[in-house]
Amino acid sequence: MKQQRIAETFGFFQAWLKNPLRVAAVAPSGRALASLITSEISHDTGPVIELGPGTGAFTRALIARGVRQEDLALIEFGSEFAAALHFHYPRARTLWMDAARLRTVDLFDGRQAGAVISGLPLLSMPPRKVVAILTGAFRKMRADGSLYQFTYGPRCPVPLRLLDHLGLEAERIGGTLANLPPAAVYRIRQAHRPVPPRPLVIAATCAR
Repeated sequence: MKQQRIAETFGFFQAWLKNPLRVAAVAPSGRALASLITSEISHDTGPVIELGPGTGAFTRALIARGVRQEDLALIEFGSEFAAALHFHYPRARTLWMDAARLRTVDLFDGRQAGAVISGLPLLSMPPRKVVAILTGAFRKMRADGSLYQFTYGPRCPVPLRLLDHLGLEAERIGGTLANLPPAAVYRIRQAHRPVPPRPLVIAATCAR
C-alpha cells in the first residue's frame, strides 16, 4: 500500500507538470481532507458521484464509509487517472470524460445520487463551465442531495452570484491544516427559500 501511495504521488506530480491548471495541486489529497469531505456520507447515502477523483484518495474514503463500488460513478478527465481508477475499482463506473458533460450520461440506471464529491479545480475554470458542472451534478441528485467541494482558497470557490443564479447555497463544514496545502470543504445544496407572496391585483372600476 505504501508503494502504491508513492507511485500515485509521483504520477500525480507528473500530471501536474503536464497540465497545472487542470490538476491544480502538486500532490494528491491527504487522508485528513478525504475524511473531512466524506464525513457526512455513509452507506445510507446511496449512489455517489465523484468528480475529478484523480488517484482515488476520496474514493478510498467513500468505500471505507460503506459506499459500495457499484454505487460509485467516477468522472475523470485525465486518461492516466481514469485507467488506474478502473483497475483499482472495477465494480465502480469509471467514465473518462469532462465533468461539464455530466448531464448527458445515465449513471445509475435512472437512480438519483445522494451526494456528489468534487475534487475539481473550480477556481481555475471559466464561470460558464462551473455552471455546466453544477447544473449537471444537481440534475443527477435527489432534491435533498449535497455537493461537497474542497478548496485551497479562503472562501467558497463558487461565487455568490453563481450560487444565486442556480438557486444554490454553500456552507463551510470544516477545514484541515494537515493537507498539503491546507484546505477547506464546502457543502453546496439547493437553497430553501420561502416562496414570495404573489402581488395583490385589484381590478380598477370606472365611475359612471
